[in-house]
Amino acid sequence: MTRTDGERRSRLWAALGIGAASAIGLETLSRYALRRYGEGLNSMPTVVLEEFPGIDRALLEKFSSFDPELGWCPQPNRTKQKDTGDHLPGEEVRTVVEYSTDEYGSRVCPAAERDDDADLSVSTYGDSYCFCREVNDDETFQNHLARKLGTHVGNYGGGNYGLDQALLRLKRQYPEDPTDYVVVLVTASSIARILSVWKHYQEFGNVLATKPRYRLDDGSLELVETPIAQKEDLLDLEAHAEFLRSNDYHYDHWFKPHLARFPYATDLLEPPEQLRYLSAAALEDVERRTGVSLPGIDTTQAKTRSGVRLEQPRVRYHEELYDLKEDLFTAIIGEFVDYADEKEFTPVFAMGGQLRYAAYEATHGPVYGDLLDRLDDEYPDLETIDIPRHFDEADDPDAVESLYVQRGEGGHYSAETNERIADLLVEDVFE
Repeated sequence: MTRTDGERRSRLWAALGIGAASAIGLETLSRYALRRYGEGLNSMPTVVLEEFPGIDRALLEKFSSFDPELGWCPQPNRTKQKDTGDHLPGEEVRTVVEYSTDEYGSRVCPAAERDDDADLSVSTYGDSYCFCREVNDDETFQNHLARKLGTHVGNYGGGNYGLDQALLRLKRQYPEDPTDYVVVLVTASSIARILSVWKHYQEFGNVLATKPRYRLDDGSLELVETPIAQKEDLLDLEAHAEFLRSNDYHYDHWFKPHLARFPYATDLLEPPEQLRYLSAAALEDVERRTGVSLPGIDTTQAKTRSGVRLEQPRVRYHEELYDLKEDLFTAIIGEFVDYADEKEFTPVFAMGGQLRYAAYEATHGPVYGDLLDRLDDEYPDLETIDIPRHFDEADDPDAVESLYVQRGEGGHYSAETNERIADLLVEDVFE
């Protein structure tokens, strides 16, 4: 063998060694980054690392809203203050909102007290857009509505509720708090929520949220109850793996396609938007550790906007679900209308708009299409309100964000938008 051949072989082995070290380094870094920013609630929404992450008792103890029938439910006589995130690291907190519930578990309505002899009574049920997360008790659309109507308005919204849970809570609560009108307000994501029994399969990291759901059996609704009868059962969800996988539509259609596997670098680099999200999240970590904000960079806003862009595949997934599973959604609405007929109240269904849908729908139209028109045709006794379509901003990609809390935890409607929703209800339902 000539000296030249030996040098070539040495260079080859050196190159292979460098390549192997680089690959191992990239895999290690990728695995770390995915673990750091792709696990837990409010993490990067495009990747999941484990089917059954460990749940420790400390986390379980914080889960004060556990409910064996509904999965979770706001508890009565509670007051909670929440930092909305409206500040930069090291700055004084500028906005803390307060959530209070009364003895019924309804959010407090400061504008009007309960009055059994009132000429008009109203209650509302639904998800966090009904609860009016990220604004104070006096800034909810219910409080604005109570002020305009001169009567108490019950607020039985539940964070992350689906249409199914809203209906089940209505049936449980209504005998104790009957009203002349019942408004159910949910967002378009309810099409996915009604197909779920464990939120982690579609909202990665939401490991405490198990729930019941309805199935359609020959056109009739059948309730599938959750097997989690006690909060401690959540410590061993893997024991219920067969039930969770077989009853949650998203296990096959969303969870498994997003489950990260070796090589992790592929999951890190695709889609490219993840790198922008990770960069913003890493810089936010630096600000949090040092207590100093980086000049000229709003890392929280950058991460939030990147997260919204990463949510677009899920928005399109939900749009497809309206084509595939609208019959289930419609059947649950039908059950709501039947219950209204039985209890003799006026049923109102309102569709809200989440921030993650807003930019997409501004150019593509609502992911639920003309669903509300079809509900009007099928259920003449039902009043419907398509909230985003009443706002000119909803059709403008540059203006639609102005409807929402600007620096917050989840992109809910602002106090000003909630008052506009109250005006819509007055005009369309109560005049």
